[in-house]
Amino acid sequence: VLSSLPLQVMLYFNVYYFLVWCLAEGIMLHLKYHLLPWHYQFLLVTAFLILSLAEGSRLYLGYLGNLQEK
Repeated sequence: VLSSLPLQVMLYFNVYYFLVWCLAEGIMLHLKYHLLPWHYQFLLVTAFLILSLAEGSRLYLGYLGNLQEK
């Protein structure tokens, strides 16, 4: 079993796209947070954290699995 170069390239660029997405989403969250009711604030922050953790975990496991050829 060999590691996949196209997968590694996509993961590499996806890390940078993920950082840009986090920055943009964080700025938008900061700008509109005080305008929303409390339950939307809670849902927005929760969704942002869950999506960020899931995407970060996916990228980490992709790197780990591809480079260790698993």
